[in-house]
Amino acid sequence: MSFSDFDRQMMTTALRLAERGRYSTSPNPRVGCVICRDDQLLAQGWHQRAGSGHAEVNALANLADARAATVYVTLEPCSHQGRTPPCADSLINAGVSRVVVAIEDPNPLVAGRGITRLREAGVQVDVGLMTAQAEAINIGFMRRMRGGLPWLRLKSASSIDGRTAMASGESQWITGPAARADVQKLRAQSCAILSGVETVLHDDAALTVRAENFSADDDAAIALDGDWRQPLRVIVDSSLRTPVGAKLFAGGGEILIATRVTDVERHKPLEAAGATVVIIEDDGHGRVALPALMAYLRELNCNEVLLEAGAVLAGAALRAGIVDEWYVYMAPCVMGSSGRPLLDWPMITMAEQQALDIVDIRAVGKDWRIHCRVPNTVGAEDVPERV
Repeated sequence: MSFSDFDRQMMTTALRLAERGRYSTSPNPRVGCVICRDDQLLAQGWHQRAGSGHAEVNALANLADARAATVYVTLEPCSHQGRTPPCADSLINAGVSRVVVAIEDPNPLVAGRGITRLREAGVQVDVGLMTAQAEAINIGFMRRMRGGLPWLRLKSASSIDGRTAMASGESQWITGPAARADVQKLRAQSCAILSGVETVLHDDAALTVRAENFSADDDAAIALDGDWRQPLRVIVDSSLRTPVGAKLFAGGGEILIATRVTDVERHKPLEAAGATVVIIEDDGHGRVALPALMAYLRELNCNEVLLEAGAVLAGAALRAGIVDEWYVYMAPCVMGSSGRPLLDWPMITMAEQQALDIVDIRAVGKDWRIHCRVPNTVGAEDVPERV
């Protein structure tokens, strides 16, 4: 299929609109839509949050007459009745003549049915414009709908000599305010924030999204107008050491404690404090099996997960092959050879090394952010080599 320059321009606009739902649509995909006629943009819309109107419906609501119009949408229009009516039907009833779709929806409830319904109604449907970009916007949703694990991002902060804390455990603050604000964006776009009990014990971290860290020019944050969704906070706590007085319980939102403790009496204090305690299968060493935990989060409709943890859990996640991306914030300081390492991952030979693909390196305030993709992870075959 050959697409015009105007087609590409309009799909680019639709993709930018989809980005405005980055922090709010979970567990739904981020979708943008524009409506044109005679090479003129007439209306636009995006999916703002789960349960509200989809992108196509929101765009149609901004246009009195969509007859003979061309619609550009970043994901195949839905064909099933969910919390909202089928978007394919809305487009047909509006009388549009052409729909350009960036990528088919792998959701088994859709999976080409929306495209088929439009074509059966006489609407011209062209698929495959800027597919890689559309995949990237919803990389976790696409993976989950294809039956894979949620997309996992690992976030680490270290000194320039690769230390994450002093030998005493003291670690606040390695990086500066700009880097910490940047991490808030990673948190906000995640369905869940994953951490370990050691982080709770040593840092007493709340692991919440704090809106004051977002800049005034962040379109996705502006779209929320202060109405923030707090991600699910998940603590890996194999032996159930999380204190009920932890700051974690004062942050609002849902908390999940993943453990190996089967004594339900030990669950009750944490449940009374507001957490859900779930028993996850053993990894063979008495600890929570991380792939099994990620599979559990998939069943909770988590698309994207952010892992913020110390060297032990970070190393275990990388060894388990469940980390897809790694963001390392490196501060311009030296913490010395007695400091704690970035990872707990003993290796003996060069053949054991883990190769990484560097996506981007940039300054964030006084620190550097290194963004890497981790190849050959679980489910890596479900996503493009580069998006």
